[in-house]
Amino acid sequence: MVLTGDIGTGKTTVCRALLGKLGPRVRTAVIFNSLVSEGDLLKSILLDFGLPTTPVSKKDRMDCLNKFLIQLLSQGENAALIIDEAQNVPVSVLEQIRMLSNLETEKEKMLQIILIGQLELGQKLQSPRLKQLNQRVAIRCCLRPLTRPETGLYVKHRLRVAGACGGIHFSASAFDEIYRFSRGVPRLTNLLCHRTLLAGFVEGTNHINNKILRKARASLLEDEKGLAPIPFWSSLRKALPLYIVFLILLTS
Repeated sequence: MVLTGDIGTGKTTVCRALLGKLGPRVRTAVIFNSLVSEGDLLKSILLDFGLPTTPVSKKDRMDCLNKFLIQLLSQGENAALIIDEAQNVPVSVLEQIRMLSNLETEKEKMLQIILIGQLELGQKLQSPRLKQLNQRVAIRCCLRPLTRPETGLYVKHRLRVAGACGGIHFSASAFDEIYRFSRGVPRLTNLLCHRTLLAGFVEGTNHINNKILRKARASLLEDEKGLAPIPFWSSLRKALPLYIVFLILLTS
């Protein structure tokens, strides 16, 4: 399986949500460090499955993994290997992953493999050197940016999770401005909304309109350029202790 998406669309978030929903009968190995060598890949997989890493040779490690997967299958359990940021995985290591997909019985695969990465991963799999791996991909999914209505719903959901309970209101024009800035990318939406809430805190209001949001957007752009902060951001820095408390409450 392959899950791709542009930067900030929530691939790692989806991965963590998946891990939280898998039942106890699914054993997982998750590789977050995609810059691994062929030798380190098998070692990392064994370690994450809770297996001994004492086998040194590649063959011994493959035999150890195969024995473990057969045991799981006999107990009615499944195993999944998840590799995040897979677009950075060297071609030689991806070929090693293809070899892992050969671990199967006459009836079924013993190891489900999920590759998660940026859009370049899809392009990388089109390489002639990875033709065999690409042909084995059964399910492909691409995370798209949110639409304008979805962006508004996403912000409201995040406010509820943070405990706002309807006490903070964004105007329709403010949501329009958020979408113009983020183009539906959740990470950019988060950045702008965090700065916007801080701006509302400085101005002592829980009603976020287009004016406040534009100030927050300007402060973000100033930070990116390394220029002097705009007035509301300067005021915020003067209220540093309160800002720290507010930020902790916001992100908890």
